[in-house]
Amino acid sequence: MPYARLLTPLLLLCSNVFMTFAWYGHLKYRSVALPKVILVSWGIAFFEYCFQVPANRIGYATFSATQLKILQEVISLVVFSLFAVAILGEKLRWNHAVSFFLLLGAVYFAFLKTKPGGA
Repeated sequence: MPYARLLTPLLLLCSNVFMTFAWYGHLKYRSVALPKVILVSWGIAFFEYCFQVPANRIGYATFSATQLKILQEVISLVVFSLFAVAILGEKLRWNHAVSFFLLLGAVYFAFLKTKPGGA
């Protein structure tokens, strides 16, 4: 699929928006009973999988499994950071910026072309 390199990150982005709300959205509503929160989170997570599974299926034609995972983690942390600031009211600090910089290094090395059997 020629569009896999573009479609995969877009699907992962959508997946991670749903994932973040499923996993962390309930922190805004701490007075809601835990069983209800679990059921609502499962309902939201269904849509996460509706994007995640096709992203990985399509992406695996172009990316390695390791590259897909690194890409997913970076997208996940960016989405979560925006969520933490915008929804939960948290502040980003200098050490968060350093960790993002190090993640960019992980992406660089995961996507670095190497010779088979060599460095």
